[in-house]
Amino acid sequence: MSSFLAGSYETLVLRRPWLWLLVMAVLVGAAASQMPKIKLDASADSLMLHGDPSLEVFREVGARYSSEDFVLITWQPEGPLLAPESLQPLRAMADELRQVRGVSSVVTVWDVPLLQSPPVTLSDITSADPLPSLTDPDIDLDLVLQELTTSPIYADLLASRDGDLTAVQINLARDDKYFELLNARDRLRAEREEGALDNAGHKRLREAEREFKAHTAQSLEQGGELVQSVRDIAARYTGDATLFVGGVPMIAVDMVSFVRSDLVTFGSAILGVMLVVLALVFRRVRWVVIPLVTCSSTVIVMLGLLGALDWRMTVISSNFVAVLLIITLAICIHLIVRYRELHALDPDGELLPRVAETVRLMAVPCFYTGITTIVAFVSLVVSGLQPVIDFGWMMTVGIAVGLLMSFVLVPCLMLVWPEGKPHVHTGADPALTAWFARLTDKRGGTIIGITLMLMVLIGVGCSRLIVENRFIDYFAKSTEIYQGMELLDSKLGGTIPLDILLDAPDLNADLPGLAASTPAADVAPSVPVDDEFEGGFEDEWGDDFDSGFDDFATADDDFQPSYWFSLEGMRELDAVHAYVDSLPETGKVLSLSTVFAVVKSLLGEDVGSVELALVQKSLPEDIKGMMVDPYFSVDNEQARLSVRVKETSENLRRDQFLKNLHSHLVNDMGIAEEQVQFTGMLVLYNNVLQSLFRSQILTLGAVFTAILIMFLLLFRSLSLALIALAPNVLAAGLVLGVMGLLGIPLDIMTITIAAIVVGIGVDDCIHYVHRYMREFRVDRDYRAAMHRCHGSIGRAMYYTTLTVVVGFSMLTLSNFNPSIYFGLLTVLAMITAVLGALLLLPQLIIMFKPLGPEGE
Repeated sequence: MSSFLAGSYETLVLRRPWLWLLVMAVLVGAAASQMPKIKLDASADSLMLHGDPSLEVFREVGARYSSEDFVLITWQPEGPLLAPESLQPLRAMADELRQVRGVSSVVTVWDVPLLQSPPVTLSDITSADPLPSLTDPDIDLDLVLQELTTSPIYADLLASRDGDLTAVQINLARDDKYFELLNARDRLRAEREEGALDNAGHKRLREAEREFKAHTAQSLEQGGELVQSVRDIAARYTGDATLFVGGVPMIAVDMVSFVRSDLVTFGSAILGVMLVVLALVFRRVRWVVIPLVTCSSTVIVMLGLLGALDWRMTVISSNFVAVLLIITLAICIHLIVRYRELHALDPDGELLPRVAETVRLMAVPCFYTGITTIVAFVSLVVSGLQPVIDFGWMMTVGIAVGLLMSFVLVPCLMLVWPEGKPHVHTGADPALTAWFARLTDKRGGTIIGITLMLMVLIGVGCSRLIVENRFIDYFAKSTEIYQGMELLDSKLGGTIPLDILLDAPDLNADLPGLAASTPAADVAPSVPVDDEFEGGFEDEWGDDFDSGFDDFATADDDFQPSYWFSLEGMRELDAVHAYVDSLPETGKVLSLSTVFAVVKSLLGEDVGSVELALVQKSLPEDIKGMMVDPYFSVDNEQARLSVRVKETSENLRRDQFLKNLHSHLVNDMGIAEEQVQFTGMLVLYNNVLQSLFRSQILTLGAVFTAILIMFLLLFRSLSLALIALAPNVLAAGLVLGVMGLLGIPLDIMTITIAAIVVGIGVDDCIHYVHRYMREFRVDRDYRAAMHRCHGSIGRAMYYTTLTVVVGFSMLTLSNFNPSIYFGLLTVLAMITAVLGALLLLPQLIIMFKPLGPEGE
């Protein structure tokens, strides 16, 4: 069968090299025409854990409270914050920002009502008259600054407590169509999982997915234009204040920018490094041009495929270009090294038989290395994280394309390249790989001892492996994202949102001080009021308050005051709010308790359910929309605490923080567990991180099991398969152990490292063992076979690793820190893998003699 395939390959491909080169050129040209369609996706949906129930809650809460994405600009003038030379340009900038397409509103110190400058009454708040603001000509700026820096509403949100910094919040119009398409897609996907979709349903699902992808691409493009417009406007005011732009939309745009830059810059850099290394190693133009043409063509075909299929790259899967270049280069180098060996043995032989023999000898090991590498990357699909899943599938398809292109382009280019000077290398000259062979021969016990020590270190390191990390650490300190997040955490109450949802204990229970079943007109007499409060009540508030109260008392009988606007509800919310606000990890906390604090500042501490119910019913719509609606759902009888967590905190441990917070609310404060729910980006991101341990275990377990099966099929020996697997286990374990020892967290980028280590590292073991089996049959001498393998296939492994190490080192120049970790850990992994294949693997073969006794 193999002879038939070899003969067919020679007839169809090798005897028609110009035809196949023309076909490949047309294919590459067609792929290149599709490359402009490539899209990058950094949307929040692409980074969430599939099947996470918290994601559905997050979306429901966003719709319920009409949450909008926003971009923040910090404004820090050199002079006083409320001086005219600061306020006037701030107002002008806000007016410009309101004209940007996609902006629904802009909130600055100019736009908020002032309650303490001077103090207003409750009747002022509940009346239709506008409240004081900075636009009033006779406003007292000293009082305004004091209010902004001490108010429970504005301090740490709109202004820093030291009074030298304010924020401009640019609210973005809620994209209802996005959520409409998202819900339609997810609903059909759920039906598919349940097996409830017929052919028409599957067609609707494909259409829904197509529409959603098209809309997200449009939304990301518009978001990029919006953020750029905001930055352009802010840049015009840098002479008036120090400004930073922040917010989730800006981070998404910048991540796309970083990925696009890395894709172009480091893809080109790796090609350049490959050129230099190949030139130094082979010292022939042909052996530089042929691999570069093959690798470049493979990447262009894959990128064209991504563009044609609208298969989008994310911050994780964008690394597939660098990895695919390296894997394809490894195949090319193995073919070239084998060809040069055959050429050196018979310089005067015919070209076509030599090329055909090269392909025949390398087809089996390259095929198996390709399959095992594919298995390693396919294992990533169990992660549940879309970027990681995409990376796995892209590499799977890419490796298949790389194998095809390598076994067509490399031999065909060899056949059409003009004859040059013969290669005289026979493998006998000294080389670094020969030194490794001597080291294995003379110091085998030392190699085993070092391996055992490394295993101990790996165990210690893996036990310290964590998934907690700071999102801010993804970016270099020189980037606007880092500086902006740091400033927001230190001055404006934190960056990462957390929502705490509290449901009322029993909707049918009588409300303390204001029974839900009592008619509204009979409420007032039931509220206990002491003589002092009763005597001064009318004098303090006058007819305006009486009028408001009368309106409440004669209201429609179907008005039902909420539990959260009762005395008991207020006390419960106040306690929860105070506890959350006291935690070192939290920054700004907003809730109905903030509103209650304002009411208490107006009425004093003697606030009862009547006053709270009046606040619930009688606030004007604009005040209610700002102070109540974001934190209270009347339909769900639900109170919401909006918490901003300090992402820059060195002590932040998300999972433990959420567990401790939940435990305190339920066990210490006595709130029923079913009444408490957490959501927000902090929860979603924590769920992603916590899934990584499970994903890593499943990934590595699946990879090593599949590779062991592949080794059994290839080597037909369990002992040899286990020996060949050992260096890969060591390399993967060492990477994870080093991460644990150095405190590098496991995240959505570094989770792919282990699969890459095994996927690329296993190639060395397959090539080495396959060649060793051939060499051992020559004289059945384990040590002699080892020396010959190190001088032949060992060279190809060394050349490949050298190129990988230098190429991936280029990633250390990125502004995106996960790319730096990715590069450094891959370098460590590849060095470990090749050392394992050249030192540990042959030593284990010599020790256990899996190929039988010598000399027979």
